[in-house]
Amino acid sequence: MGDGGSTPTTLDLRPQTLIVARLAEEVGEEQLDAATPCPEYAVRHLLGHLLGLSVAFRDAGRKDLGATTDTAPTSRLPDLEPGWRAELPKVLGELAEVWRDPAAWTGETRAGGVDLPGEIAGIVAADELVVHGWDLARATGRPYAPDAAALNAAYEMLAPTADDPDRGIFGPAVPVPEGAPLLDRVIGLSGRDPGWAPAD
Repeated sequence: MGDGGSTPTTLDLRPQTLIVARLAEEVGEEQLDAATPCPEYAVRHLLGHLLGLSVAFRDAGRKDLGATTDTAPTSRLPDLEPGWRAELPKVLGELAEVWRDPAAWTGETRAGGVDLPGEIAGIVAADELVVHGWDLARATGRPYAPDAAALNAAYEMLAPTADDPDRGIFGPAVPVPEGAPLLDRVIGLSGRDPGWAPAD
């Protein structure tokens, strides 16, 4: 990430948004009530959360602050509205386009009711897309290979908090074996068990 007054690091979110959009497109109607690695979420809630966070971080990148950026993600259980299959890829595309503008990575903004620098907000968006993409893939039995740049950014964001007892929205880090793949390490740092699978 940037250092003080230098030009902030930017990241192309488009590859990861396309991966998430494709996973969402492949979700069958019969899978919407299936369990996910997020204990309180079924697939439908996870998709609703992805839609909500995409809107929030799109607007955060635009510095268009208001109801979409002020609402904490835990304020209600997200769900899907009719038309979500068209809306989610559209909003993911808008999110990626907004963060292609270097101005999105500068100044202050807000997401989830939290004020934060634009540069940090962009990295948080990448982390959300990586981790929830994994959630969705695991819940629906799909292979998952996140965008390498987004995955690296997620790791760099999460690793410094691994031993912090107050990790905000993240639960305690789940230990993973030495030499585990970077994706497993990121998932463990997000408070999830990389070995999670749906119950038979």
